[in-house]
Amino acid sequence: MSDVFFREAVRADLPAVLDLLADDVLGRTRDVGEVDAVYEKAFADIGADPRNHLVVAEADGEVLGCMQLTYIPGLGRHGTERLLIEAVRIRSDQRGRGVGRLMMTWAIDRARQRGCGLVQLTSDKSRHDAHRFYLGLGFVPSHEGMKLSI
Repeated sequence: MSDVFFREAVRADLPAVLDLLADDVLGRTRDVGEVDAVYEKAFADIGADPRNHLVVAEADGEVLGCMQLTYIPGLGRHGTERLLIEAVRIRSDQRGRGVGRLMMTWAIDRARQRGCGLVQLTSDKSRHDAHRFYLGLGFVPSHEGMKLSI
């Protein structure tokens, strides 16, 4: 998978990113996959925030995966910044080929270079394969997360 590279998503990537979010058992129930004004605004807001990065994995001109990186300042851990990784998706026909591992390693390396003291992520409790994948990368299930839809 040496032909895969990672870059900041551009507007032309938005349909492919939405397809990735919807190409998922959970995503099918919450992401429509069609570009509309709400997704356009969200994409623009991410791009305007220097602590947020929507990253795509690309090979041969095709988007194979995506993730959102958010750098969070904090007072804990002696004021260290942390990286939150969310919306990790690999195109279904590319899963199991090493793209996800390359993508996560790339993100962790960026966090190290930036001086972050922690990388964290959330993963739905039903994503057992994803949990095994993250454990294999060295992540530890250290907290219980909660959400409140409003």
